[in-house]
Amino acid sequence: MPVLLGFDPGRDKCGVVLRSARGEWLFQEVVPAAAALEIIYNLYQQYQPDVLVMGDQTTHRQWRQQLQQRLPGVNLVTVDERYSTLEAQNKYWKLYPAQGWRRLLPPGLRPLPRPVDDVAAMILVERYCQQHSPA
Repeated sequence: MPVLLGFDPGRDKCGVVLRSARGEWLFQEVVPAAAALEIIYNLYQQYQPDVLVMGDQTTHRQWRQQLQQRLPGVNLVTVDERYSTLEAQNKYWKLYPAQGWRRLLPPGLRPLPRPVDDVAAMILVERYCQQHSPA
């Protein structure tokens, strides 16, 4: 299994994750858009991921150009980002079960305590893996 760097691009904030060859999440954060390029660069230098997986919607063309300039030769792959935020909201509650009074509410009515762009980046990596897994 390859080492994968996942990126959910955005205008104000972005999700960045790093998945090891064993499938462990080594890094998972929501970062300001202004800091995303530097964080991705540092993770790329430290872990040498095989693929940088990025969503194909919000501002992806601008981000693609910046990433290719900063990381020449990077294996940058875009995946379908549609509905990843909704899926991330649902996955968030599976990763971090509601506590206290929030667990009494149905998941769709629970307010999220934080942005889930990092979980959306996880979903993008998972979609890439599903597309590239041996049949």
